[in-house]
Amino acid sequence: MNRNPWWKDALVALVMAGSLLVALPNLFGEEPALQVSVKEGGKLGDAELQEVQRTLDAAGVKFAAARADDGRLTLRFATVDEQLKAADRTREALGEDYVVALTMAPRTPGWLTALGLKPMSLGLDLRGGVHFLFQVDMDRAIAQRLDRYAADFSKTLRDARIRRNVRVEGRTVWVEITDAADADAAAKLLREADPNLDIDRSDAGAGVVFTVRMTEPMIVERQNFAIEQNTVTLRNRVNELGVSEPVVQRQGVDRIVVQLPGVQDPAQAERVLGATATLEFRLVCAGENPLEAQQRGRAPVGCELYKERTGAPVLLRRRTIVTGDQLVDAAQTFDQGMPAVSVRLDAKGGRDMLEATKANLNKPMAGVFVEPKRERVERDGQMVDVTREEKEVINVATIRGVFSSNFQVTGLEANEARDLALLLRAGSLAAPIYKGEERTIGPSLGPDNIDRGYRALLLGLALVAIFMAVYYKAFGLVADVALLANLILLGALLSLLQASLTLPGIAGVVLTLGMAVDANVLINERIREELRNGNSPQASIHAGYEKAFATIADANITTLIAGLVLFAFGTGPIKGFAVVLCLGILTSMFTAVVVSRCLVNAIWGGRRLTSVPV
Repeated sequence: MNRNPWWKDALVALVMAGSLLVALPNLFGEEPALQVSVKEGGKLGDAELQEVQRTLDAAGVKFAAARADDGRLTLRFATVDEQLKAADRTREALGEDYVVALTMAPRTPGWLTALGLKPMSLGLDLRGGVHFLFQVDMDRAIAQRLDRYAADFSKTLRDARIRRNVRVEGRTVWVEITDAADADAAAKLLREADPNLDIDRSDAGAGVVFTVRMTEPMIVERQNFAIEQNTVTLRNRVNELGVSEPVVQRQGVDRIVVQLPGVQDPAQAERVLGATATLEFRLVCAGENPLEAQQRGRAPVGCELYKERTGAPVLLRRRTIVTGDQLVDAAQTFDQGMPAVSVRLDAKGGRDMLEATKANLNKPMAGVFVEPKRERVERDGQMVDVTREEKEVINVATIRGVFSSNFQVTGLEANEARDLALLLRAGSLAAPIYKGEERTIGPSLGPDNIDRGYRALLLGLALVAIFMAVYYKAFGLVADVALLANLILLGALLSLLQASLTLPGIAGVVLTLGMAVDANVLINERIREELRNGNSPQASIHAGYEKAFATIADANITTLIAGLVLFAFGTGPIKGFAVVLCLGILTSMFTAVVVSRCLVNAIWGGRRLTSVPV
């Protein structure tokens, strides 16, 4: 007799019941919705919600539900047409300071939501989302590196008490040594700074001039580093946004593609991803009058003229104490009830800050917010893109104590503190990036794609089920039940893991049907073979499952290896297909071998059989 112990049947039943519950939210589907938010990160409440409702009522646009949640407005609609009409009317009413994003909201009942259950995440092609194409400013990457060389040369020569004048022109660093007697010592220090640099020496009156250039391999290496570092940084920022299954990959020589499925706030995504803002810390030029410098249009020697947020001028030292690339970590916090950013520096930045605070106790120091921006200007009759840096003093504070690696930055709004902490924590960009293309993919195409995939899945399931029932009779019907259990289990895993389902993923589900039923074909054919060899029906059933398992395991393990390779080396849709394929292989082995045998044992295991309906 083929009988299972009671605990095994109970365990299988419990797994399938739990899977059915977890997969249940997928049956309710989604409905068109609008997500309204403020571009600059402000919050919306009931007043704005009532204004939007009045606007839609006046335009005759019907909505199913509307609510304000987490500073945003969400409106649900019965049809996509109503959603699109509402989007147009809302944009007209609110203006350019607001973002009206098309999205899909799940219809999951409240009791399932209370259990923490969600429908499976949908990819860009099924749910909609945002597609960005960023271009990396390679020239700026080289310029930043040359500026760093110039700062290091100046500090090294100053520590050696060598009089010098260091400046950057184009792709060359000019180091002018005032006294020719110091030229040999200066040359040695420059060589030690980086032996790979191309350094030329020439006489200039009573002094010596060194022209320092990066070699061609160094330039290529720096450019590759810039785009690779930016790709990693963008991935970190996407992770901070909490987007599931994003695509962040290099395209061509100097471009990066970012796809964010299901993003409901494109403005925040663009603000966080595209921002190259960072912080600098400089000492205030004490004893100088910034108003006089502003009127003259010229800052004193060693100083630069900046503006505070109020528009008031302030004079800061040219030498930077700490720059953004020395920031290790940052977190939004509050200081005496006001928003602030808690900053942690690396070892070198901590040493520089410690020296500066020791030497300038009770003197003012400023935090400068630096943001490069791209603008088009006309030059020689042609429109060209140029980079312009906006620098703004966000706070000026007196140094009351000595500190090094850990301190706070104040003077920010709440949303600015949140975004700045996110940017600094996710890593600074190695070079500025500029948005070359943006596409907001609306979710209106998603239902059509889902419907086509659903029909393909149903058709494949129906054809397989009919074939199994006709060819293998009652055992074929058992295989059909196991196939349905496989789909439920796969849907539960995708919902539980929140792995994004894309069109290639749907193809993976359809492929899983064939993989799942293949195991039952092997089992049924093995049972037939045992019957032809003269074994009893019960012995044939037992031998069919036992002897077919090795073949089933070999076939599925080889396919699983191929799926893991696709997941490891693939990106985007390929990775989504690999996830579904690997999960489908695991669930198909469980349902084809364990679930189907439990059903067979429950139906025929305790009976004396003279034949097997296979």
